[in-house]
Amino acid sequence: MTTNAAHGITSTHTTDSPTADTHLVLGGTGKTGRRVAERLAARGASVRIGSRSGTPRFDWTDQRTWEPVLREVTAAYVAYAPDISAPDAAEHIGALGELAAAHDVRLVLLSGRGMASARPAERALRESGAAWTILRCDWFAQNFSEEFLRDLVLAGEIALPTGEVPTPFVDADDIAEVATTVLLDPGHAGAVHELTGPRSLTVREATAEIAAATGRELRYLPVSADEFVAGMVGAGVPAELAGMVAAIFTETFDGRNTEPTDDVRRLLGREARDFADYARSTAPTGVWRG
Repeated sequence: MTTNAAHGITSTHTTDSPTADTHLVLGGTGKTGRRVAERLAARGASVRIGSRSGTPRFDWTDQRTWEPVLREVTAAYVAYAPDISAPDAAEHIGALGELAAAHDVRLVLLSGRGMASARPAERALRESGAAWTILRCDWFAQNFSEEFLRDLVLAGEIALPTGEVPTPFVDADDIAEVATTVLLDPGHAGAVHELTGPRSLTVREATAEIAAATGRELRYLPVSADEFVAGMVGAGVPAELAGMVAAIFTETFDGRNTEPTDDVRRLLGREARDFADYARSTAPTGVWRG
């Protein structure tokens, strides 16, 4: 999920006026996008944030806003909102790809590892004529601290439809570092990279890592997809969104993603960040104290 908001980038390298090496970040205020924008700026690239509050404005539901943000851009990071598995994703990604091809813009697409529901959007990008790279990512570690799972941690009970299936949670900072590397190196065109953490954990084990890091009592409670949806709807989440999130859980934690990959190490020259390290470094920030 990449729907959370954050403040805009303040680096002097971030600009709305394009230069020869301008890089566009669609979803540039979201969980991975803001991290990508920060790293691009730190490496001297001119960064344009694509969002509904950006200048020029970008809105996935208004194709009139797409062409202005692509002008004189070298490459673009694409984090589709609300999720790559959403019903309109393939149509939008394909149309954006055709426009990017016309402007000679490389696209780096954030996708889901082991998610059949993400493949139509990937296929639409491949067939669009644009130069592309696909980053298939496992479940973000930061979902526990920067997304709706934070509320469950604060409540002391993490009730999810994940069973006891392990997955190699990936750190959003690792994703951003890989994305930055790929955006700045056209040699990755046509590649698919699968990004994971270094080891697989069940949500029960991840809960235990957060409990150890915070010194709090936390409990993991396995629930059915229907129970999860009912709980989200009861908390005020629209039924359609709750159903989509439950489907993502079901698809991601069905056993196909249990084995880690070494793509982060291969691309960055270091090991991927472990979930325990994420929990230990996040706990002192206070996000799990309410």
